[in-house]
Amino acid sequence: MSTTSSRPWLTPDAHARLAAELAALQREPDLDGDDQFERRQHRQARIRQLRDLLRNAVVGEDPPDDGIAEPGMVLTVRYDDGGVETFLLAARDEEGGGLEVYSPDSPLGRALHGAKPGEQREYEVPSGALVRVTLVEAHPYGRYRGDG
Repeated sequence: MSTTSSRPWLTPDAHARLAAELAALQREPDLDGDDQFERRQHRQARIRQLRDLLRNAVVGEDPPDDGIAEPGMVLTVRYDDGGVETFLLAARDEEGGGLEVYSPDSPLGRALHGAKPGEQREYEVPSGALVRVTLVEAHPYGRYRGDG
């Protein structure tokens, strides 16, 4: 099964951690009082977010080892200034096992989705400037961890 940007990608460890967080939030009693309203609202929003994420997530299933940038892949990129960065393209709540994690919905993640090694892409940063980045390589997260 191929992952897409519409389905968040999580490692089994992240899935378990988020499921435990959801269970803990659901066990918390609702406290009365106006001073607790904002906390209740925040907690309920996080419960909804976690339920949706866990229901739709692709868990630990590596995408094909075809070098194409997509969720679940460890990407190495080179910026125009010569800087090189390696990161996991995965759900925002993923921890990445020591790697930086970028969401597929981030400007960099959207720009790189579907890129092949050697392809250059651009994305806009908050200042409005365009940043050019070249995909150097992309490997499934499971393979990266196995090498590491």
